[in-house]
Formats: sequence, structure tokens, C-alpha cells
Amino acid sequence: MKQIWIIAKRELQAFFDSLMAYILLVLFLGFTGFFTWIYGSDIFFIKQASLMAFFNIAFWTLFFFIPALTMRLLSEENRSGTLELLMTKPVSNWQVVMGKFSAALLLIVIALLFTLPYYITVANIGNIDHGEVLFGYLSLILFSGMFISIGLFTSSVSNNQIVSYLLALFLGIFFQVIFQMLSQSFSGTTGHILDYLSTVSHFESMSRGVLDSRDLIYFFSFIFLGLVLSEAMLIRKRYA
Repeated sequence: MKQIWIIAKRELQAFFDSLMAYILLVLFLGFTGFFTWIYGSDIFFIKQASLMAFFNIAFWTLFFFIPALTMRLLSEENRSGTLELLMTKPVSNWQVVMGKFSAALLLIVIALLFTLPYYITVANIGNIDHGEVLFGYLSLILFSGMFISIGLFTSSVSNNQIVSYLLALFLGIFFQVIFQMLSQSFSGTTGHILDYLSTVSHFESMSRGVLDSRDLIYFFSFIFLGLVLSEAMLIRKRYA
């Protein structure tokens, strides 16, 4: 656990040293703030004390931002050779993967913490469903964890950051768009399977304040799968 925390702190510091963290925070708050309060189906348009407008735009904003956050985590170290140096330290492949995953997830949590004034403001406007807000934030964190693990895997596959970013987006589109579209074209068991594979259905369920074990199993399963595949790629490169 100590090694994981050391790697996580190192990566989190690297995010801020490279300005990546500041850029992410500014753009995330800018996009979500604009569409939550000003444009389109904003809070004042729906005339309800709800943060659903924020959760929906954050869902899509993180979809594009997370691959940019994860694209350098392993690919840059592979390209520069610093990963080989890291592997000479008394750390396991799993600790390296978990440390980098934790750093990226911590940065997302920090970004979400900066949006708490949205919740405070809406709560003062009307009677907000606090449970819905809690599960909405939880769904964003679990969704982020899933896509961070996917981004880590694509970062471990290629030494090129742009390739890693595009590959993460390509895989993400299946979970974010294609499975949802296909589920509407099929009925029966096939339709249910495709709908279950879609992040949209699980996110919408949790963001409405419904805690279903199927949603938790879905997110945790893909998080674990992405981390295991990332570790497998590290092992392969370590002994190649």
C-alpha cells in the first residue's frame, strides 16, 4: 500500500507540474458550469432543484477528458525508458498500475469537489434530493474509474500518446454509444446484454438515485479488467 501511495503522489505531482491538472480543472469547470447554468437544458430551464443537468454534461465531458489524462501514464514512460527504471525499484507491476490509476482518479475527485458549490447553490434554491446527488457523484466517480482503467490499458499498449488517446476513445465509443444504439435494434436476450454493456444505462440508473448491485458489479468488473490487462501488458514488456 505504501508503494502504491508513493507512485500515486508522484503521478499526481507530475499532473500539476505539467499543467495538465490545471488545464483539466479549468476546462472541466468551464464546460460543466456553462451547460449547467447558462446554455440548453440548464437548471433554470428545467425549473427543478436538481443537478441532473450537471451530471449529464459531466458524463460526456469526462468521456473526452479522461483519455487525455491517461494517455501519458504508461506510454510516455515506455517511450522514454523511465518505466524500465521504475521496474528496478522494489515495486510490483500491480503496484505501478494501481498507483497510476489512483493518481488519475484522485485528480477526477478533486475536479468533482470543485463543483460542490453547484450542489450548495441548488440546495438553497429549492428542495433538492440529497440521495440523488450523492449517487450522481458516485456514478461519475465509478464511470471515471472505468474509463481510467481503459485509458491505462491503451497507454500500456502503445508508446505514442496520441495513439493511446485515440484507442481509448475508440474503445470508449463502444460502451458510450454503440452498445446503447444496438440494444435498441435487438430484442430479447441480445438486447438485454447490449443494454447491460452500455455505460449510459448504468449511469442513468445511479444518477437518478437508484443503487442497484448490477450497476456496481458492472463498473467494478470493468475497472478490474482494465487494471488486470494493464498489468499483463507491463509483465509482457518487462520480460520481452
